[in-house]
Amino acid sequence: MRLDDALGLLADLGYDGVGLTLDHMHLDPLAPDLATRTARVARRLGELGLGATVETGGRYVLDPRRKHCPSLLDPDAGGRAARVGLLLRAVRVASDLGAHAVHCFSGVLPADTPPDEAWKRLASSLAPVLEAAEAARVPLAVEPEPGHLLATLDDFHHLRGLLGDPAPAVLGLTLDIGHCQCLEPLPPADCLRAAAPWVHHLQIEDMRRGVHEHLPLGDGEIDFPPVLAALAELTAAGYPGLTVVELPRHSHAGPELARSSLSFLRREAPAC
Repeated sequence: MRLDDALGLLADLGYDGVGLTLDHMHLDPLAPDLATRTARVARRLGELGLGATVETGGRYVLDPRRKHCPSLLDPDAGGRAARVGLLLRAVRVASDLGAHAVHCFSGVLPADTPPDEAWKRLASSLAPVLEAAEAARVPLAVEPEPGHLLATLDDFHHLRGLLGDPAPAVLGLTLDIGHCQCLEPLPPADCLRAAAPWVHHLQIEDMRRGVHEHLPLGDGEIDFPPVLAALAELTAAGYPGLTVVELPRHSHAGPELARSSLSFLRREAPAC
């Protein structure tokens, strides 16, 4: 969908915001006049009353042949620098949009790379991004991603230690509820409560244990009322960010799934 059309649809359905992925078709971070285009999107968001989080999971935004490459773990320093450059642009875009946070992820452990070396690359690559995020007052929200070096909540805390334990206002989490169901030892609601001090962005969908496949709400194994109760607690405690429905392989049914997902969440939410 065209970005203006997608934003209008979400507003008409009653959504409060959007997880905006910078990509070749939606606010291309590598095309000319980024600041001008960002200002136009900011006006559109304001007209519609939508908040935003800037996401950086465009599959081929940097390399048309390799998904999510180069990453922050790339063996080539130039490749890592390209990913850092994308994240620095994302911070500027987020600041100009008044976005809640900038989302990012570690990337997959490259072949023949010892994990200790990969963690060093990750921490070193993120250092200038954190500096820019702190200056812009836009939190960086790292997502534990199945199959990546940083895959779990424990991995996130390991990264925090390597970076000298930055303040939660600077380095925090994108917590994906489906990923919790897929990988974490605790139920998703307990994961959300444990991660609460660091959460800046939430993604939600259904999923099955051990299978990293994003499913429409109600099609997997997640028990949603406890998750939504934990989310209500987080919101009552002052969480200012978004909870975005993430169904990256269902764009062919986007309008209908946007409608049915919001209806599902409203129906399953605990009564206030």
